[in-house]
Amino acid sequence: MNDYEITDWGRILLGDLPGQFLLEVTIRTVLMFAVIFIGMRATGKRAVRQLSIMELVLIVGLGSAAGDPMFYNDVGLLPALVVFIVVILVYRSLTRLAAKSIKMEKLIEGESFLIVENGEFTIDSFNKEDLGQDEFFMEMRIKNVEHLGQIRKAYLETNGQVSIFFYEDEDVRPGLPLLPELFRQRSRTITRTATYACTFCGNVKDLSPQEGFHVCPKCSRSTWVSALSSRRVK
Repeated sequence: MNDYEITDWGRILLGDLPGQFLLEVTIRTVLMFAVIFIGMRATGKRAVRQLSIMELVLIVGLGSAAGDPMFYNDVGLLPALVVFIVVILVYRSLTRLAAKSIKMEKLIEGESFLIVENGEFTIDSFNKEDLGQDEFFMEMRIKNVEHLGQIRKAYLETNGQVSIFFYEDEDVRPGLPLLPELFRQRSRTITRTATYACTFCGNVKDLSPQEGFHVCPKCSRSTWVSALSSRRVK
């Protein structure tokens, strides 16, 4: 502590490190940028929510660089400044590449997926994005959707949001109920003739009691719930 000087600019700028360490900082930053980006992509769109993956990586990278020099006296300002410059340059370079190339844009930002079409789940996209059914139902209820039959198309966007295109009132069809108290009445046993929706894919069929289980022709599941056909309350 006796050697501490508030005007020791060598320590302030570089900490306890040699000047050539700045080159290593540059290399480390590029590598960690890639690691953070891959990690964010692996978590899926729902982990991002409203920010693009590139924006989130930028925030994480800059935030990490800014934190340590603020209160660790052995961490210099210049390495943090190099990190800032490299992160911003990499970010701007990738966003420019994405603007010029559709393939690069899909690689960096991902792409939107159709998850509901004509009142039923598109199973491939739904599974691909690991979008939990409960989570999706909650999002739909927040937007005053009672059942899938009210939805013509729904897309999971690159920022994790869900875009919905509704049927006109006269075109609403029977669909899988999204209300918890109704969805919990699902069963594999059909006790009366009525219109039912598959609880996995939303496929709607008219079913009657029979021996054994009714198997959904779309997803091969056998759990059903009474379909709703109410119009959307706007």
